[in-house]
Amino acid sequence: MANFIVLSDTSCDLPESLKQEYNIETIPFYVSFDKENYLKENIDININDFYEKIISEKTIPKTSLPSMEDYCNHFKPYLDKGLDILCFCLCSDLSGSYQSAVNAGNILAEEYPDRKILIIDSRKATVAQGLLVIEASKMEKAGFSIEETYEKMEQLKKEGIIVFTIDTLEYLQKGGRIGKASALAGSLLNIKPILLLNDGVLEPHSKVRGRKKSLSDILKIFNEYVKDDLDKYQIAIAHAHCKDEAIELEKALNEKYNIKLNYPIFDIGVTIGAHTGPTAIGVGFIKKYNA
Repeated sequence: MANFIVLSDTSCDLPESLKQEYNIETIPFYVSFDKENYLKENIDININDFYEKIISEKTIPKTSLPSMEDYCNHFKPYLDKGLDILCFCLCSDLSGSYQSAVNAGNILAEEYPDRKILIIDSRKATVAQGLLVIEASKMEKAGFSIEETYEKMEQLKKEGIIVFTIDTLEYLQKGGRIGKASALAGSLLNIKPILLLNDGVLEPHSKVRGRKKSLSDILKIFNEYVKDDLDKYQIAIAHAHCKDEAIELEKALNEKYNIKLNYPIFDIGVTIGAHTGPTAIGVGFIKKYNA
């Protein structure tokens, strides 16, 4: 029997098949389209309906983090079973989810003094966070202690990266992330930004013209990071409501580097999708725990 359980907030965007395979429970973020009624991600609203609503209503939704009570409610059943908790949260620079989980852990530590509750600020989001969570689950299955797993994840999280692009600047502009003039200029010039999420920092990498060029450059940037160490990395594709392009990107990745990805394509969830809109696509990669 396992001595600890791996959990994550839903910003890890793990496909349901992987959550079941690796016995990972997720604590949902919330999303609202009217700032009054909040829906639990993957429970009250699925990802496809989320993007369809954004498109049809031309609205920018608001997201909300899991509450301390939410974390307590998810932790307690496992603590009651005598299991320790290892929980991953969205990068703390992007959300207060980590602090919410820490507060829950501190409260429950008084009620369960013999149990360990370890919270990890993943410094990641979406697919890179998901891959990190999977590596932790693999370590648990391999018989590592929760302390050993925690320490390894603290190392691995510093190296994992997401390289992604978006087809339109409209949603970043509507969400107040860039100015209207910049969005208009980008649209007129067919500019596609390429961004990196690296150790909790969202960095602009480059700007190119055209979607095809941006997708091609994602693979080039990916290669700059992994080079000849492909076998040391876990790699996955993620997309926001552009599955056909994600399939083509995966095919190009496989053909260009002669690799076959081990995981299904990830759907980018509400926490990142609320800011990027339904066009984000990219590659996430993180080192294997035993690399």
